[in-house]
Amino acid sequence: MRVIDSHTEGEPTRVILSGGPDLGGGSVGERAARLARDHGDFCKSAICEPRGLEAMVGAMLVPPLRPDCVTGVIYFNPAGNLGMCGHASIGTAITLAHMGRIGIGMHRLETPVGVVTVELHSDHEVSITNVESYRLHKDVSLDVPGVGRVTGDIAWGGNWFFITRDLPCALQPGNIRHLTDATLRIRQALQDQGWTGAQGAWIDHVILLAPCEGADARNFVLCPSGSYDRSPCGTGTSALLACLAADGQLDAGAPWLQQSIIGSTYRLSYVAGENGGIVPTVCGRAWITAESVLHFAPGDPYAAGIPAA
Repeated sequence: MRVIDSHTEGEPTRVILSGGPDLGGGSVGERAARLARDHGDFCKSAICEPRGLEAMVGAMLVPPLRPDCVTGVIYFNPAGNLGMCGHASIGTAITLAHMGRIGIGMHRLETPVGVVTVELHSDHEVSITNVESYRLHKDVSLDVPGVGRVTGDIAWGGNWFFITRDLPCALQPGNIRHLTDATLRIRQALQDQGWTGAQGAWIDHVILLAPCEGADARNFVLCPSGSYDRSPCGTGTSALLACLAADGQLDAGAPWLQQSIIGSTYRLSYVAGENGGIVPTVCGRAWITAESVLHFAPGDPYAAGIPAA
């Protein structure tokens, strides 16, 4: 399996160039559903240990159905498929540029949740125009065992998020273990207390938000696999901007600088969407870290990967 690895503001992406399963025809969304249904072992083998790590997101390139798109891309992490992924879209654009498939300027990616526009600014900097994002529920209050009362919003930015400013401790790298435990408890409380995204969707991401020096806010983001996002999270900051816009706290076109738990940043802004939400633009940087051929030896007891505990 041929892959190119990169990181976007610290968060790793593995782009699968060849060696993946045949997913047939149809839209990228339909092929993503087949990947999730029929090829879970492939996803785990590509990005879990011993070849990858819990925080890695896979981006499988597939032929686009739409002729105006440079490629189709299916995102997945150790827990399963992702509808969209901001950091992986930036990483995919940098990878395509590294391969000579795109140059400076605007390009379109066909993803399972719709077409995403990417603008390559340089060898390392990309802006993505995300899908329309919106808030579904405001001020959802939860009783979280071991954490206490937590209030936040449920919003969509390409994935489902619960966003809260009620913190179990300071958003500092030394507290990552505590922050991970608290957000896992919050996510479980959402599930136990019957909160979902639209059409019963699992709220698989949790964001803790706090003020900070040098940026508009700092966040800690729990990902579906139970790992934390090293980047500020593109779909998560898109969901956050939808909440800020709905509350009248950020105007269309106004800049927002979001800092991650490790100190990396995204620059964002938005325009009004056609369906009452917002269309965010996220700008970040990515770097190529490796070009590899993954081997799957017969008899290897961990050829299908070691899923996260």
